Amino acid sequence: MTKPIVKRRKPVKASGSGERLHGAIARTLGVAIVSGVYKPGEVLDNEIHSSEQLHVSRTAYREAVRMLAAKGLVESRPKTGTRVSDQKRWSLLDPDVLAWFFESGEPSPSFLRDIFELRMVVEPAAAALAAERRTPDDLSRMRRALQEMERHGLAVEDGQVADRHFHDAVIEATYNAPLITLASGIGAAVRWTTIFKQRRRKLPRDPLPDHWRVFDAIAAGGPDAARDAMRDLIALAQEDTRFGLER
Repeated sequence: MTKPIVKRRKPVKASGSGERLHGAIARTLGVAIVSGVYKPGEVLDNEIHSSEQLHVSRTAYREAVRMLAAKGLVESRPKTGTRVSDQKRWSLLDPDVLAWFFESGEPSPSFLRDIFELRMVVEPAAAALAAERRTPDDLSRMRRALQEMERHGLAVEDGQVADRHFHDAVIEATYNAPLITLASGIGAAVRWTTIFKQRRRKLPRDPLPDHWRVFDAIAAGGPDAARDAMRDLIALAQEDTRFGLER
């Protein structure tokens, strides 16, 4: 007996956001993989069966598999089919992969811990470098992002986008090219944890003053103060997320 690709069999349709069909298929498969419907080492159903099951063309399904392979979730080989990769090969900071973890239901406490540990390693150091290297344009970008956060609040998408822009601007102000490559992943982690921690109730506190403290330290050119302020911001965000896990 073949295993269904998802727990409920439904035709895959492109979303109203303009997502292309193969992107919608990749999302369906990606959520199934990160949620454990398909486990590492398991072989997906063949292309013909899978495309028929999802009511899509073989071309669209094949392109979706290519997307998953590029993100490290699967590996396709002649004669052996498409196999789910070991998690250590997944591009966990890819914004799509992060999104699939949070869309799959309840991310595990260990996964959330790992996300915050990564942020704690990267962002305080980035804030310290930004305090030493930031330009007036960098400060303007950070200030605009915080003003947009004030205007919209973090309960709506515009405010969440502004929050991500602030964290992006801090990392980009380091002018460290390898570090900047982490910006999209860190930004996605910020966005999804923000959404997650208020999915059942309002945020327990207003995090905006913590962000302004980071900005003020960077603007003042104090690397130690910037590092400490960012460390405090992340620690409080992690505590808010723990609060969000409570039912």
